[in-house]
Amino acid sequence: MTLLETASIIDIPHVLVVDDDTRLRDLLQHFLSDQGFRVSVAADADAARHQMCFFEFDALVLDVMMPRETGVEFAATLPANAPPVLMLTAMGEAQDRIAGLETGARDYLVKPFEPRELVLRLRNLLISKPAIVKTSGVCRFGAFMFDLQSLQLAQDNQPVYLTSSEAAYLKMLAEQCGQPVSRENLAELNSGVQDKQMERSVDVQINRLRKKIEPIPGKPIYIQTMRGAGYVLHARKETK
Repeated sequence: MTLLETASIIDIPHVLVVDDDTRLRDLLQHFLSDQGFRVSVAADADAARHQMCFFEFDALVLDVMMPRETGVEFAATLPANAPPVLMLTAMGEAQDRIAGLETGARDYLVKPFEPRELVLRLRNLLISKPAIVKTSGVCRFGAFMFDLQSLQLAQDNQPVYLTSSEAAYLKMLAEQCGQPVSRENLAELNSGVQDKQMERSVDVQINRLRKKIEPIPGKPIYIQTMRGAGYVLHARKETK
């Protein structure tokens, strides 16, 4: 897979499904993935906030009736530039729909629903979503420069070859440079990875990156491990 193909994969619409029903989360994750979406899931509002700290989402599918903090309460805390929200609820009363829409939700779907209808509604949300201009930029560390748009890495202006996976990992770290990115979030770049394989898979990719950019891979200065938090890229981010 080429770097251009990797960039295209990263640009696939990314949807966050927030629902405390494990069975429904799994069903929607698999169905939406089969329909061409990149899907992340969260069991509650706190987990959703954590995901939103590390990823850019194109749409949220948000269950209304969740423990501790309802979907309506969570939606009310979202910033004005948050991705469009599609509410899911078992309640079909007008006042419930109004409460959700008043928080800024763009659409509403009553359970039980046909998954194909959810796909159509999501695609309509994405079509009508205001265009967001993404600022391109570069990250510099030592003699290296990484372009976040082209996914090209250079050392002293000489290209450094990256595999598609290495480029995707470095992009995620570069987008959050100076801040830790968890193994769980990095693992989402590995399609089909199993939980028991997740930590090893991430560590292998990080070690490969270190061999290409660290003066001494065993004593990294750019991609460092933060115990209990994941990995952090120490770099300077610049707007092009």
